[in-house]
Amino acid sequence: MAGNTVSVERVIKAPAREIFALLADAGRHPSFDGSGTVDHAESPSVPLELGTTFSMRMRGRPETLFVPYTMNNKVIEFEPDRRIAWQPTTLGGLVGGRIWRYELIPTDDGTLVRETWDVSKDRQRLMLKLSGMARQAEDGMRATLARIAALLEN
Repeated sequence: MAGNTVSVERVIKAPAREIFALLADAGRHPSFDGSGTVDHAESPSVPLELGTTFSMRMRGRPETLFVPYTMNNKVIEFEPDRRIAWQPTTLGGLVGGRIWRYELIPTDDGTLVRETWDVSKDRQRLMLKLSGMARQAEDGMRATLARIAALLEN
């Protein structure tokens, strides 16, 4: 990982407003999570907007030693039907700080969705950059965009 971000893109054959509505509903995040780590929202019907905080119960993957935990997220970017980003932390902010960002760009065929994993503000940035986490994040984001497409494309 050379810089602080990894991004993936996919054109999804659905209007930006439908994709944004899915992204902006914390209770629906488990339905499109491609990483396999999002279990459920602690408050299932949390509509997101700038400054909203929400908690997600996470599950460890079988190949890791991690056990279930909770991530506390704050929406830090919010432009309806165009852009949304949240920043998760845990253990009182001692762990985490990476940013998950979605940008939506209307196209003739639907909407170009760009998902970005940004570690520029993460407390473990160096460890994340040196480990295989960037590749793992990229794989998870590709799976996420595929799941969003499967949910919304007709």
